[in-house]
Amino acid sequence: MSEYERKEALNLFAAFDTRSGQVYGQCHERKRQVEFIQFLEHLDRDIPAHVTLIHLVMDNLRVLKGKQVLAWLEKHPRFKFHFTPVHCSWMNQVEQGFGILQRKRFGIADFASKNDLRDKVLQFIAQWNHYAKPFNWTRHSFDKVLAKAEQQTLEAAA
Repeated sequence: MSEYERKEALNLFAAFDTRSGQVYGQCHERKRQVEFIQFLEHLDRDIPAHVTLIHLVMDNLRVLKGKQVLAWLEKHPRFKFHFTPVHCSWMNQVEQGFGILQRKRFGIADFASKNDLRDKVLQFIAQWNHYAKPFNWTRHSFDKVLAKAEQQTLEAAA
């Protein structure tokens, strides 16, 4: 008989660049505005300055819409946030990446520690990026996803 021992959670903030296929990721002990802003700063540093508009399609988590995050966003105009409708995580391309990570590396979730898990996640991202290819997304599918997300945002604000 085996026993399952639940250890503390590890939070992964990740972004998927459909143009290159590259994944950006950071693991954090907690999931607060502070950690999310650290991830945004990571993106701001790593994405070349000639990219003047960065669309981030995200879930509707409160931490992603907090006052500190909104203040950061005002100071970084090249970032534009789009929130997926509730129960529509399929619209967020990084979710497919999470699924691939789960299937390819974590079929059996057995890690010696959170540090071991972090190392394996970051190793997977590095290996993925080594072979990354652009995601074949048409302009029509992009427009469709953004329109649906913006509609949901308007409905939520009303």
